Order: sequence, then structure tokens, then C-alpha cells
Amino acid sequence: MNPIVTVQDAVTAFADFMEPTDAELDAIEREMPVILADVDLLDAYITTLDRTPTELDNRRIRRARRRALAARLALLNQDAGASVPGGAA
Repeated sequence: MNPIVTVQDAVTAFADFMEPTDAELDAIEREMPVILADVDLLDAYITTLDRTPTELDNRRIRRARRRALAARLALLNQDAGASVPGGAA
């Protein structure tokens, strides 16, 4: 009979370094508005999958798309402003 110790070792062997680093957590935090805007856009699309979209649905999709694009633009502007050396724009 073979013991299943190797499975336990494989499961716990990676536990220490599987956590995200502080830099990765900061990057996720910076991108969170974009992620949430994309979730809202997907939600707007999902609501119209099983029916014909109404005018209200179309407005909701357009509004969610604009929010997602605005969030991406804000993230790009934030990253561009942070990468300019000496603070010159």
C-alpha cells in the first residue's frame, strides 16, 4: 500500500510563494476601476443575451461602454503621468 504523502507535499509545497507580491497587489488596485467597468459592461451584454435588446438596454450598454473606455483612459493617463521623469509633462 502506497501512502498519499506525496499529494500532501505537492499541495503544501507551493503555499509560501503563491501569494501575490505587494507590487502585484498595487497593480491590481490601480486597475480595479477598469475591472469593475468591464464587469458592468459584461453584465449589460449578458442581460440582453436571451431577448431582443430594448432602447433602455441599448442605452445601458452604451453607458457601460463609455464608462469602460473612460476608466481605461484614466488608467493610461495615470500611468503616463507617473512614468514621466522629473514630473515634466
